Amino acid sequence: MKSALAKRFSARLGMAGAFASAMLVVAPAFAQNSRLSLADRVSRLEQQAQAQNQGGTSLVNQVQQLQSQVQQLQGQVEELQHTIGQLEEKNKAQYIDLDSRLGRLEGNGAGTNSTPAGNAPASAGSAAATATPGTAAQTPPAAPASGSSAPAAAPDANAQAAYDTAFQALRGGDYAQASRGFRSFIQKYPDNTLTPNAWYWLGESYYVTMNYPVALEAFQRLLSQFPQSEKASDALLKVGYSQLELKQTDAGKATLQQVTSKYPNSRAASLAQERLRRLQLQSAIR
Repeated sequence: MKSALAKRFSARLGMAGAFASAMLVVAPAFAQNSRLSLADRVSRLEQQAQAQNQGGTSLVNQVQQLQSQVQQLQGQVEELQHTIGQLEEKNKAQYIDLDSRLGRLEGNGAGTNSTPAGNAPASAGSAAATATPGTAAQTPPAAPASGSSAPAAAPDANAQAAYDTAFQALRGGDYAQASRGFRSFIQKYPDNTLTPNAWYWLGESYYVTMNYPVALEAFQRLLSQFPQSEKASDALLKVGYSQLELKQTDAGKATLQQVTSKYPNSRAASLAQERLRRLQLQSAIR
């Protein structure tokens, strides 16, 4: 009995020893395989992280390039806007200078005996034109012939002197005095042959001082009261300019187009077309 138990115990000890021996052989290999697998995983993670970093760096570089391009475009737009602004100011100054020159010629002609055709005064009126202001005030203008209906009275000495005084103030840059002089002239001589011009230069005296609402009103009054005036095309052009300055862009464009269609061969039409081209260019770069 004891011998049998001893044999069983011995057999179990042998099996345990064999298992332990097997474990001693397998355990190092398993541990080595585990270490290799972990190292592979770490290596893969490092590779993935490196790839992500490279992708992130590339994205950052692309963003920086786009920002640089946007800054360059903004700089170009600002340069174009500055150039356009300078051109607008230059054209405005040229137009004002041209108006001043035309007005100077007009004033020089008005200061002589060159009165409008068909409205030349009689000899008594000519004498009044060369007399002193006090004497001229006592000499009435020549009456029109019986049955004739002149659209406007010829300028007498007082009217001519008042107009010349206001125009001289405009030429000298005293726009406040000029506006007062032209308003006074219009009130005293509403139907004079010089009244349309007085309305125009009144509007000009306000336009050059950037008082665009009052300038617009003066130019519109000229067009409504004297649509056949020689100043009508220039007045309509200045209506469009004033509307643009008042940010009434659609109305200003429509008015400039009306200038080109109504007065196609005039200086005002050329200026209107040029302003429309600049407006189109400004819209394209915005």
